[in-house]
Amino acid sequence: MKITFHGAAGTVTGSKHLLRLKNGPTVLLDCGMFQGMGSDTSLMNEELGFNPSEVDYIFLSHAHIDHSGLLPLLVKQGFKGRIFGSSGTLDMTEILLRDSAFIQSADARFLNKKRQPNQQQEEPLYTIEDVEDTLACFESLQVDKPTRIDSAVAVTLYDVGHILGATTVYLELKEEGRTVRLVYSGDVGRYGDPILKSPAVFPQADYIIIESTYGDRLHEKVDTTPEHIREIIEEVCVGKRGKLIIPAFSVGRTQELLYALNELELDYRLPDVAYYVDSPLSTKATHVVKRHPECFNKSVQKLMKYDKDPFDFKGLHYVEDKRASQALNSTEQPCVIISASGMAE
Repeated sequence: MKITFHGAAGTVTGSKHLLRLKNGPTVLLDCGMFQGMGSDTSLMNEELGFNPSEVDYIFLSHAHIDHSGLLPLLVKQGFKGRIFGSSGTLDMTEILLRDSAFIQSADARFLNKKRQPNQQQEEPLYTIEDVEDTLACFESLQVDKPTRIDSAVAVTLYDVGHILGATTVYLELKEEGRTVRLVYSGDVGRYGDPILKSPAVFPQADYIIIESTYGDRLHEKVDTTPEHIREIIEEVCVGKRGKLIIPAFSVGRTQELLYALNELELDYRLPDVAYYVDSPLSTKATHVVKRHPECFNKSVQKLMKYDKDPFDFKGLHYVEDKRASQALNSTEQPCVIISASGMAE
């Protein structure tokens, strides 16, 4: 077996790890987009480093674009195989890839408007049509259930926290009469997540490919308890009659905030102001999260026995269009606005 690393090696983003089995299939672990690499980013994303048509299977650890974002390019360039992941991962990947294609097309149109007559036309890395072709390759796998893909490849997915649907990929690979057990961790979540299950323990392995983004640093504990959030809302919205704008990642952080605010309402401690989710992607991601209670930890599942929607509460509004979003700028009413984290850039 030969393993080559085509991203997330010497850098954080662009996860793509290729396994070639002797006289067997070729397997790709994740197919992520490079991000934040400056002027080299576009060029790095255009060059995969391998022939997509030679890949038989892709195992997707989770939906984040730096792990899934080049799947449509792979399909565009000739991939005809199967893409596996947990149900939650595949559903979340769909909305993120659609959003990525929209952004790339919009960026290309913007650059072409400024293009000089002698300059080459800008093209998006892939289009929504390429995304549709990619979705047709998706096959969901049940977590904790060993699945035989072919005579040489068996896989089991284990919960790893991080974001909805994220899993560790445990592979049993047969090569020349010998079975090799290889684990790909994906991005590892934290224990004690307010919503998701903690990372599960996987069986013994011969080789482990593990992420180490924060492996050499300690994080200070940040107070994100519902009570701390309530105190800030009271200070800004009740005391000062102002607007509290909270930048939050569309996947993960937004849902954690909604869960904390719902907890305050259940305890009759939620300040009586309007609450807005002002991000189309955050709205779509929240709807996906609601469809996958199997990913929730025991505390959330226990809560759902009497509170069917732990991400909804009185006074919550989802901003559905650009006009309504712009109207929030001029409102003089105290409110809390949860917006995409990019608004803070």
